[in-house]
Amino acid sequence: MKIAILSRNSKLYSTKRLVEAAKAKGHEVVVIDHLKCIIEIEKKRPKIYYEGNYISDIDAIIPRIGASVTFYGTAVVRQFEMMKVFTTVESQALVRSRDKLRSLQVLARAGVGLPKTAFTNYAKDSDHLIEAVGGAPLVLKLLEGTQGLGVVLAETKNAATSVMEAFHGLKARVIAQEFIKESGGADIRAFVVGGVVVGAMKRQGKEGEFRSNLHRGGSASLIELSEVEELTALKACKALGLGIAGVDMLQSTTGPLVLEVNSSPGLEGIEAATGKDIAREIIKFVERNVD
Repeated sequence: MKIAILSRNSKLYSTKRLVEAAKAKGHEVVVIDHLKCIIEIEKKRPKIYYEGNYISDIDAIIPRIGASVTFYGTAVVRQFEMMKVFTTVESQALVRSRDKLRSLQVLARAGVGLPKTAFTNYAKDSDHLIEAVGGAPLVLKLLEGTQGLGVVLAETKNAATSVMEAFHGLKARVIAQEFIKESGGADIRAFVVGGVVVGAMKRQGKEGEFRSNLHRGGSASLIELSEVEELTALKACKALGLGIAGVDMLQSTTGPLVLEVNSSPGLEGIEAATGKDIAREIIKFVERNVD
């Protein structure tokens, strides 16, 4: 089988691990920088031109699309789909997951537990927005933020109002979310591949930090999910149509609450915390879906 990994950097940990896992299973593997692809659209003749040649004979792709290039990355994935190539993350699911507001609406409709969330395009509605999520303290998030960037904990109502006014002044879109104090600055990431949780870790923010992202200095450790946490992760993936995802959840007194579903989750943190070969599980998922 010939597998293409869509990645802008072949030296990234996740990309290298996927290449290793594919080769270990006897497959041919190439790394393609999706931003360097030229998409040619013609009736019944979809083509992709890359580095002097037309791409052909690809059996499956594993998209590793960064948030900053979602638009073009998704277009490349869609073109491969038109060429009848299997993808571990479908283009529509990628778009759905990257729109934070849309994904939360989809998850809520599917009955997935979420922190109370509110959004407005009108700055003067800040008082109601704050009350809608249970008052201060509350969390404010930029819709376009990633890896913990653009996330602010507002301790008071005045602080929340000031932050929202600043964001609105910059024409930035922001959502307000309930602060789950009992989570203690920690969250859970469940790594789902093909409808199965293949690994889970608990991420703890560094002292004085409510964000648990590893990119923000947090630490990770192995955790065994409860039945309801595992079911919540699987339900979230199914609602968004994702074959591979990292589901981030908070532990609360009312049960697991989903913060976000990441459609291009990194492998380094989860493999280090669990000791599991997650890359191999992804290649096995590809094998199950390609004749």
